[in-house]
Amino acid sequence: MTDKGVGMRTSRRTILAGLAAAAAVPGGATARSGPEPGPTSASTSGERPLTFVLVHGTWHGGWVWRDVRALLRQRGHRVFTPTCTGCGERAHLMRPDTGLDTHIDDIAAVITYEELDDVILVGHSFSGITITGVADRLRDRIRRIVFFDALVPRPGRMAGVMPDPDTGAYPDWWVKRTANFVDGYQMDFWTEYPLEMLLPGTPAMQPHADRLKRLITRHPARQWTDVLHVENGGWQGLSPAYIHCVGQTYRMSSDRMVGPARGPGWTYIPLDAPRNAMMTHPGDVSDILVQLGETA
Repeated sequence: MTDKGVGMRTSRRTILAGLAAAAAVPGGATARSGPEPGPTSASTSGERPLTFVLVHGTWHGGWVWRDVRALLRQRGHRVFTPTCTGCGERAHLMRPDTGLDTHIDDIAAVITYEELDDVILVGHSFSGITITGVADRLRDRIRRIVFFDALVPRPGRMAGVMPDPDTGAYPDWWVKRTANFVDGYQMDFWTEYPLEMLLPGTPAMQPHADRLKRLITRHPARQWTDVLHVENGGWQGLSPAYIHCVGQTYRMSSDRMVGPARGPGWTYIPLDAPRNAMMTHPGDVSDILVQLGETA
């Protein structure tokens, strides 16, 4: 589903210059692809060290943030890219009861046991639900919450897949999909989507496509269906920001994902890149994340 009115796509320099102002008002600019920056450090760039926790989305693992992590660390920042239970290198730990609370526990534990504070917490895709649960639990540890082409939970949409409020029945598309689940609870990307859901099927993208084919794993279905319950406001009051990958050509994330992120109190940033921009545009993504951290 496509969105209208994302505005003129501008240069990286323009979006970075405008982010400080965009942090105070809804809207924003659009980043454009370009040459990746060379290694820098916090001491030479004038940046103060920031702490990032980058959370992967469905079917991925911490590995998807590899290049962004490297660039941020080169600039002197502290970066954690945990993999949630049942995913990536922890795929062997998936069980039928692995769900949303498991993933919230995973990320909250990293923040707690690494003794992190002032965290810029970033979540991709349906991990927007996960990071909202983490932020609700550890509000005093979070500097800013960033939804990276992610689902923003709000009343009426507190799960990836919501049952009908009257009947309790799940939508037909979901019921049909469950027939393909491995062992009844493991979602398989390849039975539901083409690779173009994540990045363009062009020759230039082939190295990224090959990597995705090697590393994508199944995902616990309950992380989509478990309903998030918040007690402390979730993302509210945590300088929420939304990075919308408007360069995605196959089923771009719609308003059903973005939700309130174009409204007051949010920083909304259209990024001219596909859904897996952390792989295809790591320079743009790392620059934007640093600016979001500095302007929170």
